[in-house]
Amino acid sequence: MKITVMTSDEHFITLDVDADEVVENVKALLEVETGVPTHQQVLHFSGKEMRNSDSLSRIGVKEGDLLTMRPLNASRLPGNELSFNSDGSAVNPSAFQQYVLSNSQMMNQLRQSDPMLARVIAGNDVDGMQNLLRERHQQRLALRREQEEELALLNADPFDVEAQKKIEAAIRQKGIDENWEAALEHNPEAFARVVMLYVDMEVNGIPIKAFVDSGAQSTIISKTCAERCGLLRLLDQRYKGIAIGVGQSEILGRIHVAPLKIGNIFYPCSFTVLDASSVDFLFGLDMLRKHQCIIDLKENVLRVGGGEVAVPFLQEKDLPSEIRDKESFAKQASTGQGSLAGPSGQQMATSPLQRGSQSSGKSSNPQQLDEAKISKLVELGFEREGVIQALKIFNGNEEQAAEFLFGG
Repeated sequence: MKITVMTSDEHFITLDVDADEVVENVKALLEVETGVPTHQQVLHFSGKEMRNSDSLSRIGVKEGDLLTMRPLNASRLPGNELSFNSDGSAVNPSAFQQYVLSNSQMMNQLRQSDPMLARVIAGNDVDGMQNLLRERHQQRLALRREQEEELALLNADPFDVEAQKKIEAAIRQKGIDENWEAALEHNPEAFARVVMLYVDMEVNGIPIKAFVDSGAQSTIISKTCAERCGLLRLLDQRYKGIAIGVGQSEILGRIHVAPLKIGNIFYPCSFTVLDASSVDFLFGLDMLRKHQCIIDLKENVLRVGGGEVAVPFLQEKDLPSEIRDKESFAKQASTGQGSLAGPSGQQMATSPLQRGSQSSGKSSNPQQLDEAKISKLVELGFEREGVIQALKIFNGNEEQAAEFLFGG
Protein backbone atom coordinates (compact mmCIF):
# COMPACT_ATOMS: atom_id res chain seq x y z
CA MET A 1 0.00 0.00 0.00
CA LYS A 2 1.05 3.63 -0.49
CA ILE A 3 1.37 6.08 2.41
CA THR A 4 2.51 9.70 2.50
CA VAL A 5 4.97 11.13 5.03
CA MET A 6 5.18 14.87 5.65
CA THR A 7 8.59 16.03 6.88
CA SER A 8 9.32 18.98 9.15
CA ASP A 9 10.25 21.16 6.16
CA GLU A 10 6.84 20.42 4.56
CA HIS A 11 8.07 17.98 1.96
CA PHE A 12 5.90 15.02 1.08
CA ILE A 13 7.36 11.57 0.54
CA THR A 14 5.31 8.69 -0.84
CA LEU A 15 6.31 5.21 0.30
CA ASP A 16 5.15 1.85 -0.99
CA VAL A 17 5.06 -0.43 2.06
CA ASP A 18 3.40 -3.59 3.29
CA ALA A 19 0.47 -3.21 5.68
CA ASP A 20 2.27 -5.37 8.27
CA GLU A 21 5.55 -3.45 8.00
CA VAL A 22 6.97 -2.31 11.35
CA VAL A 23 7.66 1.38 12.02
CA GLU A 24 11.41 0.77 12.35
CA ASN A 25 11.57 -0.38 8.72
CA VAL A 26 9.56 2.62 7.58
CA LYS A 27 12.10 4.87 9.29
CA ALA A 28 14.89 3.04 7.43
CA LEU A 29 13.17 3.87 4.13
CA LEU A 30 12.83 7.49 5.22
CA GLU A 31 16.51 7.64 6.11
CA VAL A 32 17.32 6.80 2.49
CA GLU A 33 14.95 9.49 1.25
CA THR A 34 15.75 12.29 3.73
CA GLY A 35 19.18 11.49 5.17
CA VAL A 36 17.81 11.75 8.73
CA PRO A 37 19.08 8.79 10.79
CA THR A 38 16.41 6.41 12.06
CA HIS A 39 17.26 7.08 15.73
CA GLN A 40 16.58 10.80 15.20
CA GLN A 41 13.21 10.31 13.52
CA VAL A 42 9.91 10.57 15.38
CA LEU A 43 6.83 9.51 13.41
CA HIS A 44 3.30 10.53 14.35
CA PHE A 45 -0.03 9.20 13.17
CA SER A 46 -3.32 10.69 14.33
CA GLY A 47 -1.48 12.79 16.89
CA LYS A 48 0.28 9.85 18.55
CA GLU A 49 3.91 8.86 18.41
CA MET A 50 4.58 5.57 16.63
CA ARG A 51 6.79 3.04 18.39
CA ASN A 52 9.46 1.20 16.43
CA SER A 53 8.00 -2.23 17.25
CA ASP A 54 4.48 -1.35 16.12
CA SER A 55 3.23 -2.58 12.76
CA LEU A 56 1.36 -0.17 10.49
CA SER A 57 -1.78 -2.34 10.44
CA ARG A 58 -1.87 -2.55 14.24
CA ILE A 59 -1.72 1.22 14.54
CA GLY A 60 -4.50 1.58 11.96
CA VAL A 61 -2.51 3.00 9.04
CA LYS A 62 -4.31 2.34 5.75
CA GLU A 63 -3.85 3.04 2.06
CA GLY A 64 -3.36 6.78 1.42
CA ASP A 65 -2.93 7.80 5.08
CA LEU A 66 -0.66 10.67 6.07
CA LEU A 67 2.16 10.39 8.64
CA THR A 68 4.30 13.21 9.99
CA MET A 69 8.03 12.99 10.65
CA ARG A 70 9.91 15.32 12.97
CA PRO A 71 13.56 15.29 14.04
CA LEU A 72 13.94 14.13 17.63
CA ASN A 73 14.78 17.57 19.04
CA ALA A 74 11.93 19.33 17.23
CA SER A 75 9.33 16.77 18.31
CA ARG A 76 10.26 17.21 21.96
CA LEU A 77 9.85 20.97 21.99
CA PRO A 78 7.26 21.98 24.63
CA GLY A 79 4.03 23.54 23.43
CA ASN A 80 4.17 22.15 19.92
CA GLU A 81 1.26 23.96 18.28
CA LEU A 82 0.70 21.25 15.69
CA SER A 83 0.28 18.40 18.17
CA PHE A 84 -2.99 16.76 19.21
CA ASN A 85 -4.75 16.12 22.49
CA SER A 86 -5.53 12.63 23.75
CA ASP A 87 -9.08 12.89 22.37
CA GLY A 88 -7.81 13.63 18.85
CA SER A 89 -8.51 17.37 18.85
CA ALA A 90 -5.81 19.91 17.98
CA VAL A 91 -3.91 21.54 20.86
CA ASN A 92 -4.01 24.84 18.98
CA PRO A 93 -6.91 24.57 16.53
CA SER A 94 -6.31 27.96 14.89
CA ALA A 95 -2.63 27.21 14.26
CA PHE A 96 -3.51 23.74 12.95
CA GLN A 97 -6.15 25.20 10.62
CA GLN A 98 -3.82 27.84 9.24
CA TYR A 99 -1.03 25.33 8.79
CA VAL A 100 -3.21 22.96 6.72
CA LEU A 101 -4.73 25.83 4.70
CA SER A 102 -1.28 27.14 3.83
CA ASN A 103 -0.27 23.76 2.43
CA SER A 104 -2.07 23.33 -0.90
CA GLN A 105 -0.80 19.78 -1.42
CA MET A 106 -2.12 18.66 1.97
CA MET A 107 -5.50 20.29 1.28
CA ASN A 108 -5.74 18.50 -2.07
CA GLN A 109 -5.01 15.19 -0.37
CA LEU A 110 -7.64 15.93 2.27
CA ARG A 111 -10.26 16.78 -0.36
CA GLN A 112 -9.74 13.33 -1.86
CA SER A 113 -9.43 11.26 1.30
CA ASP A 114 -11.75 13.16 3.68
CA PRO A 115 -13.78 15.87 1.90
CA MET A 116 -15.87 16.58 5.01
CA LEU A 117 -12.80 17.42 7.09
CA ALA A 118 -11.41 19.52 4.22
CA ARG A 119 -14.64 21.56 4.10
CA VAL A 120 -14.61 22.13 7.85
CA ILE A 121 -10.97 23.24 7.84
CA ALA A 122 -11.62 25.56 4.91
CA GLY A 123 -14.51 27.16 6.83
CA ASN A 124 -14.45 29.29 9.95
CA ASP A 125 -16.06 26.71 12.24
CA VAL A 126 -13.22 25.88 14.64
CA ASP A 127 -15.53 24.01 17.04
CA GLY A 128 -16.86 21.94 14.17
CA MET A 129 -13.31 21.09 13.11
CA GLN A 130 -12.42 20.01 16.64
CA ASN A 131 -15.53 17.85 16.90
CA LEU A 132 -14.78 16.20 13.57
CA LEU A 133 -11.17 15.55 14.58
CA ARG A 134 -12.46 13.87 17.76
CA GLU A 135 -14.92 11.82 15.69
CA ARG A 136 -12.19 10.67 13.32
CA HIS A 137 -10.04 9.76 16.33
CA GLN A 138 -12.85 7.63 17.76
CA GLN A 139 -13.30 5.91 14.39
CA ARG A 140 -9.61 5.06 14.29
CA LEU A 141 -9.77 3.72 17.84
CA ALA A 142 -12.78 1.58 16.94
CA LEU A 143 -10.96 0.24 13.90
CA ARG A 144 -7.93 -0.52 16.04
CA ARG A 145 -10.12 -2.39 18.55
CA GLU A 146 -11.63 -4.45 15.75
CA GLN A 147 -8.17 -5.33 14.48
CA GLU A 148 -7.08 -6.30 17.99
CA GLU A 149 -10.16 -8.48 18.37
CA GLU A 150 -9.43 -10.16 15.05
CA LEU A 151 -5.86 -10.77 16.16
CA ALA A 152 -7.10 -12.19 19.46
CA LEU A 153 -9.42 -14.55 17.58
CA LEU A 154 -6.56 -15.77 15.41
CA ASN A 155 -4.51 -16.49 18.53
CA ALA A 156 -7.43 -18.05 20.40
CA ASP A 157 -7.65 -21.66 21.49
CA PRO A 158 -8.57 -23.64 18.33
CA PHE A 159 -10.79 -25.89 20.49
CA ASP A 160 -12.77 -22.98 21.93
CA VAL A 161 -16.25 -23.30 20.39
CA GLU A 162 -17.19 -19.64 20.96
CA ALA A 163 -13.94 -18.41 19.43
CA GLN A 164 -14.50 -20.61 16.38
CA LYS A 165 -18.02 -19.22 15.99
CA LYS A 166 -16.65 -15.68 16.05
CA ILE A 167 -13.96 -16.58 13.51
CA GLU A 168 -16.61 -18.16 11.29
CA ALA A 169 -18.78 -15.03 11.57
CA ALA A 170 -15.81 -12.79 10.79
CA ILE A 171 -14.92 -14.85 7.70
CA ARG A 172 -18.54 -14.80 6.54
CA GLN A 173 -18.78 -11.03 7.02
CA LYS A 174 -15.53 -10.52 5.14
CA GLY A 175 -16.96 -12.50 2.23
CA ILE A 176 -20.14 -10.40 2.31
CA ASP A 177 -18.13 -7.16 2.33
CA GLU A 178 -15.99 -8.33 -0.58
CA ASN A 179 -19.11 -9.35 -2.50
CA TRP A 180 -20.66 -5.92 -1.82
CA GLU A 181 -17.52 -4.12 -3.00
CA ALA A 182 -17.42 -6.25 -6.16
CA ALA A 183 -21.07 -5.43 -6.83
CA LEU A 184 -20.39 -1.72 -6.42
CA GLU A 185 -17.60 -1.96 -8.98
CA HIS A 186 -19.05 -4.38 -11.53
CA ASN A 187 -22.83 -4.19 -11.01
CA PRO A 188 -23.68 -0.75 -9.54
CA GLU A 189 -27.13 -0.71 -11.16
CA ALA A 190 -28.18 -3.47 -8.75
CA PHE A 191 -28.36 -0.83 -6.00
CA ALA A 192 -30.80 1.35 -7.94
CA ARG A 193 -34.55 1.06 -7.45
CA VAL A 194 -36.20 -0.89 -10.25
CA VAL A 195 -39.26 0.78 -11.78
CA MET A 196 -42.13 -1.67 -12.23
CA LEU A 197 -43.58 -2.28 -15.68
CA TYR A 198 -46.45 0.07 -16.55
CA VAL A 199 -48.06 0.76 -19.92
CA ASP A 200 -50.79 3.09 -21.16
CA MET A 201 -54.10 1.35 -21.83
CA GLU A 202 -57.78 2.27 -22.09
CA VAL A 203 -60.53 0.35 -20.31
CA ASN A 204 -63.97 1.06 -21.73
CA GLY A 205 -62.60 4.27 -23.23
CA ILE A 206 -61.00 5.51 -19.96
CA PRO A 207 -57.16 5.90 -20.00
CA ILE A 208 -55.30 4.09 -17.22
CA LYS A 209 -51.75 3.18 -16.20
CA ALA A 210 -51.72 -0.62 -16.27
CA PHE A 211 -49.28 -2.55 -14.10
CA VAL A 212 -47.97 -5.51 -16.12
CA ASP A 213 -47.32 -8.45 -13.78
CA SER A 214 -46.63 -11.89 -15.25
CA GLY A 215 -46.49 -13.26 -11.70
CA ALA A 216 -50.19 -12.53 -11.13
CA GLN A 217 -52.52 -15.32 -12.18
CA SER A 218 -55.49 -13.07 -12.97
CA THR A 219 -56.07 -9.58 -14.30
CA ILE A 220 -57.28 -7.36 -11.47
CA ILE A 221 -59.14 -4.07 -11.38
CA SER A 222 -59.92 -2.13 -8.21
CA LYS A 223 -63.47 -1.19 -7.32
CA THR A 224 -62.71 2.52 -7.67
CA CYS A 225 -61.11 2.03 -11.09
CA ALA A 226 -64.00 -0.17 -12.27
CA GLU A 227 -66.44 2.51 -11.14
CA ARG A 228 -64.43 5.19 -12.93
CA CYS A 229 -64.54 3.11 -16.10
CA GLY A 230 -68.31 2.52 -15.81
CA LEU A 231 -68.02 -1.26 -15.38
CA LEU A 232 -69.55 -1.89 -11.96
CA ARG A 233 -72.94 -2.47 -13.58
CA LEU A 234 -71.43 -5.63 -15.12
CA LEU A 235 -70.09 -7.01 -11.83
CA ASP A 236 -71.00 -10.68 -11.28
CA GLN A 237 -71.13 -11.02 -7.51
CA ARG A 238 -71.36 -14.82 -7.68
CA TYR A 239 -67.58 -14.76 -7.96
CA LYS A 240 -67.03 -13.31 -4.53
CA GLY A 241 -64.16 -14.41 -2.36
CA ILE A 242 -61.42 -13.27 0.00
CA ALA A 243 -57.95 -12.17 -1.03
CA ILE A 244 -55.40 -13.45 1.45
CA GLY A 245 -51.92 -11.96 1.49
CA VAL A 246 -50.49 -9.18 3.65
CA GLY A 247 -53.74 -8.71 5.52
CA GLN A 248 -56.83 -9.47 3.47
CA SER A 249 -59.13 -7.84 0.92
CA GLU A 250 -62.49 -8.78 -0.44
CA ILE A 251 -62.96 -10.05 -3.98
CA LEU A 252 -66.19 -8.35 -5.01
CA GLY A 253 -66.76 -10.45 -8.11
CA ARG A 254 -65.89 -10.68 -11.77
CA ILE A 255 -66.46 -8.65 -14.93
CA HIS A 256 -66.54 -11.24 -17.67
CA VAL A 257 -65.72 -9.10 -20.70
CA ALA A 258 -64.97 -5.45 -21.44
CA PRO A 259 -63.10 -3.64 -24.23
CA LEU A 260 -59.42 -3.04 -23.51
CA LYS A 261 -57.52 -0.79 -25.91
CA ILE A 262 -53.79 -1.39 -26.23
CA GLY A 263 -52.09 0.83 -28.77
CA ASN A 264 -54.70 1.30 -31.49
CA ILE A 265 -56.36 -2.13 -31.24
CA PHE A 266 -59.20 -3.29 -28.96
CA TYR A 267 -58.98 -6.61 -27.14
CA PRO A 268 -61.65 -8.39 -25.07
CA CYS A 269 -60.59 -8.68 -21.44
CA SER A 270 -62.05 -10.07 -18.20
CA PHE A 271 -61.26 -8.71 -14.74
CA THR A 272 -61.37 -9.80 -11.13
CA VAL A 273 -62.69 -6.85 -9.10
CA LEU A 274 -60.84 -6.31 -5.83
CA ASP A 275 -61.90 -4.06 -2.97
CA ALA A 276 -58.40 -2.61 -2.50
CA SER A 277 -56.61 0.60 -3.37
CA SER A 278 -53.09 -0.85 -3.65
CA VAL A 279 -53.38 -1.14 -7.44
CA ASP A 280 -55.85 0.36 -9.94
CA PHE A 281 -55.35 -2.11 -12.76
CA LEU A 282 -53.09 -5.14 -12.96
CA PHE A 283 -52.62 -6.88 -16.30
CA GLY A 284 -52.07 -10.48 -15.24
CA LEU A 285 -50.92 -13.74 -16.75
CA ASP A 286 -54.38 -14.85 -17.91
CA MET A 287 -54.69 -11.96 -20.37
CA LEU A 288 -50.97 -12.00 -21.20
CA ARG A 289 -51.40 -15.60 -22.36
CA LYS A 290 -54.75 -15.04 -24.06
CA HIS A 291 -53.44 -12.19 -26.21
CA GLN A 292 -49.99 -13.75 -26.82
CA CYS A 293 -48.09 -10.93 -25.16
CA ILE A 294 -44.32 -10.63 -25.10
CA ILE A 295 -42.51 -8.63 -22.42
CA ASP A 296 -39.57 -7.33 -24.46
CA LEU A 297 -37.09 -5.82 -22.00
CA LYS A 298 -34.44 -5.32 -24.67
CA GLU A 299 -36.65 -2.91 -26.60
CA ASN A 300 -38.54 -1.93 -23.41
CA VAL A 301 -41.96 -2.59 -24.94
CA LEU A 302 -44.96 -4.85 -24.40
CA ARG A 303 -45.85 -6.70 -27.60
CA VAL A 304 -49.47 -7.81 -27.93
CA GLY A 305 -51.09 -10.20 -30.36
CA GLY A 306 -47.84 -11.92 -31.20
CA GLY A 307 -46.26 -8.58 -32.12
CA GLU A 308 -49.04 -6.76 -34.01
CA VAL A 309 -48.97 -4.00 -31.36
CA ALA A 310 -45.98 -2.74 -29.37
CA VAL A 311 -46.52 -0.24 -26.55
CA PRO A 312 -43.55 1.20 -24.60
CA PHE A 313 -43.15 0.67 -20.90
CA LEU A 314 -43.47 3.95 -19.04
CA GLN A 315 -40.46 5.67 -17.55
CA GLU A 316 -40.57 6.71 -13.92
CA LYS A 317 -41.11 10.36 -14.83
CA ASP A 318 -44.25 9.38 -16.80
CA LEU A 319 -45.91 7.74 -13.79
CA PRO A 320 -48.27 9.66 -11.51
CA SER A 321 -46.78 10.59 -8.15
CA GLU A 322 -49.12 8.24 -6.27
CA ILE A 323 -47.72 5.30 -8.27
CA ARG A 324 -44.07 6.39 -7.89
CA ASP A 325 -44.47 6.67 -4.15
CA LYS A 326 -46.00 3.22 -3.76
CA GLU A 327 -43.06 0.96 -3.06
CA SER A 328 -45.15 -1.39 -0.98
CA PHE A 329 -45.54 -3.76 -3.95
CA ALA A 330 -41.87 -4.67 -3.84
CA LYS A 331 -41.97 -5.14 -0.07
CA GLN A 332 -45.05 -7.33 0.08
CA ALA A 333 -44.41 -10.96 0.94
CA SER A 334 -46.64 -13.89 0.38
CA THR A 335 -48.25 -15.30 3.54
CA GLY A 336 -51.18 -17.22 2.02
CA GLN A 337 -51.30 -20.40 -0.02
CA GLY A 338 -54.07 -19.47 -2.47
CA SER A 339 -53.89 -19.75 -6.24
CA LEU A 340 -54.65 -16.17 -7.32
CA ALA A 341 -51.47 -14.08 -7.23
CA GLY A 342 -51.75 -10.35 -6.68
CA PRO A 343 -49.33 -7.43 -7.06
CA SER A 344 -45.70 -8.47 -6.85
CA GLY A 345 -46.46 -12.02 -5.81
CA GLN A 346 -49.15 -11.28 -3.19
CA GLN A 347 -51.18 -14.48 -2.90
CA MET A 348 -54.97 -14.44 -2.88
CA ALA A 349 -57.58 -17.14 -2.58
CA THR A 350 -59.67 -17.85 -5.63
CA SER A 351 -63.38 -17.59 -5.08
CA PRO A 352 -65.28 -20.77 -4.13
CA LEU A 353 -67.25 -20.59 -7.36
CA GLN A 354 -64.02 -20.71 -9.37
CA ARG A 355 -63.04 -23.87 -7.49
CA GLY A 356 -66.28 -25.63 -8.42
CA SER A 357 -68.46 -24.88 -5.39
CA GLN A 358 -70.90 -21.98 -5.21
CA SER A 359 -70.96 -19.61 -2.26
CA SER A 360 -72.98 -16.57 -1.36
CA GLY A 361 -69.85 -14.87 -0.14
CA LYS A 362 -71.01 -15.02 3.49
CA SER A 363 -68.61 -16.52 6.00
CA SER A 364 -69.15 -17.84 9.47
CA ASN A 365 -67.96 -16.10 12.60
CA PRO A 366 -64.48 -17.38 13.60
CA GLN A 367 -65.76 -17.95 17.14
CA GLN A 368 -68.31 -20.43 15.70
CA LEU A 369 -65.67 -22.49 13.91
CA ASP A 370 -64.78 -25.89 15.32
CA GLU A 371 -61.66 -25.38 17.44
CA ALA A 372 -60.71 -29.02 16.88
CA LYS A 373 -60.59 -28.45 13.09
CA ILE A 374 -58.47 -25.32 13.60
CA SER A 375 -56.03 -27.14 15.88
CA LYS A 376 -55.77 -30.08 13.50
CA LEU A 377 -54.86 -27.86 10.54
CA VAL A 378 -52.47 -25.76 12.63
CA GLU A 379 -50.63 -28.98 13.59
CA LEU A 380 -49.98 -29.51 9.87
CA GLY A 381 -47.80 -26.39 9.91
CA PHE A 382 -50.20 -23.68 8.77
CA GLU A 383 -50.62 -20.31 10.48
CA ARG A 384 -53.70 -20.09 12.69
CA GLU A 385 -55.00 -16.96 10.94
CA GLY A 386 -54.69 -18.59 7.52
CA VAL A 387 -56.48 -21.72 8.80
CA ILE A 388 -59.38 -19.64 10.12
CA GLN A 389 -59.67 -17.77 6.83
CA ALA A 390 -59.66 -21.03 4.85
CA LEU A 391 -62.37 -22.55 7.05
CA LYS A 392 -64.41 -19.36 6.68
CA ILE A 393 -64.12 -19.50 2.89
CA PHE A 394 -65.35 -23.10 2.79
CA ASN A 395 -67.95 -22.70 5.56
CA GLY A 396 -66.10 -24.97 7.96
CA ASN A 397 -65.37 -27.79 5.51
CA GLU A 398 -62.12 -29.19 6.85
CA GLU A 399 -61.17 -31.20 3.75
CA GLN A 400 -61.71 -28.31 1.33
CA ALA A 401 -59.82 -25.94 3.64
CA ALA A 402 -56.90 -28.38 3.84
CA GLU A 403 -56.87 -28.78 0.06
CA PHE A 404 -56.86 -25.01 -0.30
CA LEU A 405 -54.03 -24.54 2.20
CA PHE A 406 -51.92 -27.16 0.46
CA GLY A 407 -52.44 -25.27 -2.79
CA GLY A 408 -54.48 -28.03 -4.35
